Amino acid sequence: MTIPRRSWRGAGAFAAAAVVGLAGGVISAGPAAAHTPTWAVTCSEVTLNLTAYSSKATNEVTVSVVGGEDLLPTTEFGRAYSTTSPLQLPKHDKELQVRLVVKAGDDDRYSYQETKTAPVCEDDTPPQETPSETPSETPSETPSTEPSDSETSEPSAKPSETATEAAPAPAESSSSAPDLAETGSSSATPVIGGAALAVLLAGGGILWSVRKRRGVQH
Repeated sequence: MTIPRRSWRGAGAFAAAAVVGLAGGVISAGPAAAHTPTWAVTCSEVTLNLTAYSSKATNEVTVSVVGGEDLLPTTEFGRAYSTTSPLQLPKHDKELQVRLVVKAGDDDRYSYQETKTAPVCEDDTPPQETPSETPSETPSETPSTEPSDSETSEPSAKPSETATEAAPAPAESSSSAPDLAETGSSSATPVIGGAALAVLLAGGGILWSVRKRRGVQH
């Protein structure tokens, strides 16, 4: 069985068209995959690695803090660029927005820009205020049980002569004190003796008169 030439020609044309289409797709996709910006942001630093850019064009890269200073001023590079040492972020107590801008010199469609967030480092976090605790009241010093020097000092062996001489004299008894009990030497003794004598004389007189009357009657 023989195949017509027209069929061979149609199959060849179709295969050639498929190869051309595949090659065109690879070529068109190649440059897009070639420009590779890679970067990372931590709480304190930024690392950057740009590869597979055109060495025949002048490319530019800039890294900055949004609303702040530039970490990497606009820098030209060729086929690749990477940071030899990480870019240091300023100390911050809140999150920072870091922006990367890459301008491709061969075609603007390969330019790239992205913003990432730098978190707060634990060391930069301000300490939180906590209510101060009232220390328990404890006596500052334990009372001493030992007597002080003034208590242990020995008293003077001899009393002060000055204190003895200055002692007040005993007070004299007051003239208004009540009289002592009457004794035999009292001034009222003669009066009492006279009265007693009068009583005796009167008794003797009565006794004599009685005896005299009895004698007259006999």
